[in-house]
Amino acid sequence: MTNDYFEDHSPGRGTMTPRAWYASSSATSLSLNGSWLLRVSPTADARDESFAEPGFDAADWAEVTVPGHWVLQGDGAFGRPAYTNHLYPFPVDPPRVPTENPTGDHLYRFDLPEDWPDDGGAVLRFDGVESCARVWLNGTRLGEFKGSRLPHEFAVGHLLEPSGNVLAVRVHQWSAGSYLEDQDQWWLPGIFRDVTLRHRPEGCAGDFFVHASFDHRTGQGTLRVESDTAGRVSVPALGIDVATGATVTVPVRPWSAEVPTLYDGELVTAGERVPLRIGFRTVELADGLIRVNGTAVLFKGVNRHEWHPGTGRALDPETMRRDVLLMKQHNINAVRTAHYPPHPAFLDLCDEYGLWVIDECDLETHGFTEQDWRDNPVDDDRWTPALLDRAARTVERDKNHPSVVIWSLGNEAGTGRGLTAMAEWIHHRDPSRLVHYEGDPNSRDTDMYSRMYAGHAEVERIGRELDGGTHKRRRLPFILCEYGHAMGNGPGGLAEYQRLFETYDRLQGGFVWEWIDHGIAHPGLGYAYGGDFGEELHDGNFVCDGLVFPDRRPSPGLLEYKKVIEPVRIHGDGADGTVTVTNRYDFADLAALAFEWSYQVDGETVETGPLVVPRLAPAESAVVKLPPRPAGPEDGETRWTVRAVLAADTAWAPRGHEVAWGQFPVTERTRPVLRPAVGPVSGDGAITLGPARFDPRTGALGSIGTVEVSGLRLDVWRAPTDNDEGTDWLTGTRTAALWRNAGLHRMRHRLDAVELGENTLTVRTRVAPAAREFGLDTDYRWTSDGDRLRLTVSVRPDGEWPVPLPRLGVRLALAAADEVRWFGAGPHEGYPDTRAAARLGRYESTVDELQTPYVRPQENGARADVRWAEIGGLRIEGDPAFYFTARRWTTERLDAAAHLTDLTPGDAVWVNLDHALHGIGTASCGPGPLPRYQLRAEGAEFAFVLSQLR
Repeated sequence: MTNDYFEDHSPGRGTMTPRAWYASSSATSLSLNGSWLLRVSPTADARDESFAEPGFDAADWAEVTVPGHWVLQGDGAFGRPAYTNHLYPFPVDPPRVPTENPTGDHLYRFDLPEDWPDDGGAVLRFDGVESCARVWLNGTRLGEFKGSRLPHEFAVGHLLEPSGNVLAVRVHQWSAGSYLEDQDQWWLPGIFRDVTLRHRPEGCAGDFFVHASFDHRTGQGTLRVESDTAGRVSVPALGIDVATGATVTVPVRPWSAEVPTLYDGELVTAGERVPLRIGFRTVELADGLIRVNGTAVLFKGVNRHEWHPGTGRALDPETMRRDVLLMKQHNINAVRTAHYPPHPAFLDLCDEYGLWVIDECDLETHGFTEQDWRDNPVDDDRWTPALLDRAARTVERDKNHPSVVIWSLGNEAGTGRGLTAMAEWIHHRDPSRLVHYEGDPNSRDTDMYSRMYAGHAEVERIGRELDGGTHKRRRLPFILCEYGHAMGNGPGGLAEYQRLFETYDRLQGGFVWEWIDHGIAHPGLGYAYGGDFGEELHDGNFVCDGLVFPDRRPSPGLLEYKKVIEPVRIHGDGADGTVTVTNRYDFADLAALAFEWSYQVDGETVETGPLVVPRLAPAESAVVKLPPRPAGPEDGETRWTVRAVLAADTAWAPRGHEVAWGQFPVTERTRPVLRPAVGPVSGDGAITLGPARFDPRTGALGSIGTVEVSGLRLDVWRAPTDNDEGTDWLTGTRTAALWRNAGLHRMRHRLDAVELGENTLTVRTRVAPAAREFGLDTDYRWTSDGDRLRLTVSVRPDGEWPVPLPRLGVRLALAAADEVRWFGAGPHEGYPDTRAAARLGRYESTVDELQTPYVRPQENGARADVRWAEIGGLRIEGDPAFYFTARRWTTERLDAAAHLTDLTPGDAVWVNLDHALHGIGTASCGPGPLPRYQLRAEGAEFAFVLSQLR
């Protein structure tokens, strides 16, 4: 057996010229998806090619589903998934690959439908195979191809039989193409996208290019459809009926991500009728900005890998639609198809529902960083034909989608002549769109300056055009193609980035990394990540870094992002009873929205009503008068809430769906007051103070009334988040490592004194880590009015503290608790730099529902700005407001867990009442928390009023 086809530089042999993806409304097609026969061999040459011959006996082969990955089927019988971020899981010796090269031989038998035409030809199409395939039909070898996330077609009409057709496909996991596909994802071999047989009648349209531009000054759209087969183009709604190649200009409504107007048309040739969905829009680089239809756009985007926890990158139409609907419902307006073209049906959905798309080529060579980019394929002329093939297959397939406004050359592939060749080819083939590539620091080949994970200060310098670089780069718009790394709890700092985007015109937004956690459903672990399948080389849970969990439930990070990028800004002044509404859309006015006000007293809504807001154009603002304040208590904390909701059902959300909201206070909260009326009494083996009993030796609280309390003490440790564990790109430090090195996970509590005063029980302690000389002098002062108990905690740092604190508050255990009520921010978690989306109100939950199920367990579930909370028969009021957390396991057990299945409830509920928390940041890949969100070891005093619920 010769290895030339999977170990050579070429993209393949025998395939047809790439062309537009479409479904004819008149030509017959046959899906070849379904149950296929499979045999997996450990090496590429373990079996000969006789399986492709007619009459081969495959009775003992297994069955698998296509589209699908064989390693996700068969309960491990066909191999296992493997995850690496950028390291190649094989020796780097391009274009050679290991002898250990799992190879899947596939067989599919099919009959043609009875109505299959007997004239013309046929095309066999593969939409995605990883990573290299050789194909036979009825014993005839058709050819080979590489390019996993790209379409490949073969002309097969002359080989088809009415019945008994046998399609044979040999798929190699590793090939020369693998060097071009090192894209921070699971390595998953198989035929994972659709396989289709399409009849090609005589006179059909082989390929066509829809050019549909819009002149924003005249409101005119210009249409021209190029076709390699002459025909006519009709658009009934516009009265268009012209020959292919002809240009026609008519008044139209333009397409945008906000108002995705599509016109149904048809391309008719002698052999077939092809439906068209035409969106008129013009993309240009003008005045240093990316403009669509004359308007500079602000990308509020996400990076989207294709993923399903059960089927990997084999996505069904409903899953793709769910992604688009979730994005629209959370104010996302753009997608970067990281790091390969998506299933073509996804772009149909982007056209229909409205999303800007950066369509990225199937290219990444990130692993060559390990050798300082030596032998990088993109700077080696032998690879250029393969690179150009990938560029062509991307552009030709997707060129008729109005949602695609930018082509991207790929990701993290260094620089080189091959990338320049790709950019030149794309610019020449499609000058109607712009070209992106992040790894081009001087923007030599691109139409924009793109970066990943730049810190806030640098982004502001770029916005102010103080970033330096070449003259060309300084004149280009800037986007963060990746930022806000959404791994675990976080990302933090999104609001501050968005303020910069909205302040400086040059900053045209960014794309959060990324959309979904790539956890694999696992019966024993819940969701598996890197290393859970015995990989010798892996990058752990770095593959779980999405705004939605693997099952597509929104994470708190997605809710935060929705709030941060909301397209309507609502600010109010409770003192004068007005609200300022600003339209932050780029194209749409506010006609589709209805506005509502509500008035809260101590977190409870007492009255609601509609609010009339003018039909503001983009960038316009209006000051609107609120109604008179509803009558009610004068001593409560009061505030207005104003919401913008959909006024009618839309394609992506029902009437009443919330798009934006704002809250602003009228009267501030009155802090709890407790006047000491009783003093501590020692006797009967305890110290009593009002309703509470304390241990006379240690001063430890034992109960408040009938509510048992244990373990109350200062707490500074949290189970580090993924962002805590990461390396801050700005400082080079790993916060969690600093914390552990300082011993903050093993603090010791020394009792210095238990003092009984006239009205006060004071417990003096020193809290410090073993092996270190610094600590926290901590006093607990207890007072009571007879029914309630006030705890005042005073903290004074001692010595030189080298690190910030993870948290500062008290922890306690309750013997039994389930239901929780609180007045504060919610309903979901919020941390210092991730709390924009948590609104003040009264909420109810269970302890279990308070937990956020991050795939790798870590600090989670804190509710911010809590005025009071009720749990386990205890009421807790904060002075000032506090962060509240409750869970059925200790922080130490949470810290030790690798998967959610490692966490089992204990006998107690552990409650944290935090005066302050360290911020979250995005240092799992990017910068850590901004300085104002870092919790420094400084003197502090805070208090809680505790009482038994009656």
